[in-house]
Amino acid sequence: MSEAKVNYQRVLEATLAELAREERTAGLLLHACCAPCSSYVLEYLSKYFYITVLYYNPNISPEEEYRKRAAELKRLIEELPAEHEIRLTEGRYEPERFYELARGLEREQEGGERCLRCYRLRLAEAAEQARAGGFDYFTTTLSISPLKDAQKLNAIGRELSEQYGVPYLYSDFKKKDGYKRSIELSQEYRLYRQDFCGCVYSQAAREEAGKTKPEGDAQKAAKLEC
Repeated sequence: MSEAKVNYQRVLEATLAELAREERTAGLLLHACCAPCSSYVLEYLSKYFYITVLYYNPNISPEEEYRKRAAELKRLIEELPAEHEIRLTEGRYEPERFYELARGLEREQEGGERCLRCYRLRLAEAAEQARAGGFDYFTTTLSISPLKDAQKLNAIGRELSEQYGVPYLYSDFKKKDGYKRSIELSQEYRLYRQDFCGCVYSQAAREEAGKTKPEGDAQKAAKLEC
């Protein structure tokens, strides 16, 4: 029997309500994959947290793509109104770490074991930096994508929280039209919005989908990525 799915948006709302009752602004280390996915999350959470955004994504290639996304994220943070200060820190660009974990899983479909290892790699870096920086919570923007499984992401967050001793901010940012709002903000701030998660395997899958689907369907599918 499979376990019942947790509504992580409700869990998040309970956490935010508790912070509001305590009249406390906590510190959050937020792993971010790109500016579009970060837009709604920052708009939403900056009312409750002092946020430090961690851009750590060794899966992204080529390096030109990695740098482009980092620059867009920096621009968004500079332009987005926020009740509390938002800072940005950029991690090391270590594509070799991603290729090492992906070895033997190159043909896995998106959302499979290769992706789970990639989520864990990035979230572990966030957890480590959250512990070193004395943050109250850590989390990731990844759950805003309709193609990312919030149940699996939060399970990884829970395990790393226990390992590093920093509370994980449970969330499913696609809920309550979060993904829709991220599209609106992307348009408002003219953000570069990519059509693949960042790794060479997802890019190849997108290109293959474009060959096998009618143009309209392929474009629609591409827009679902982060």
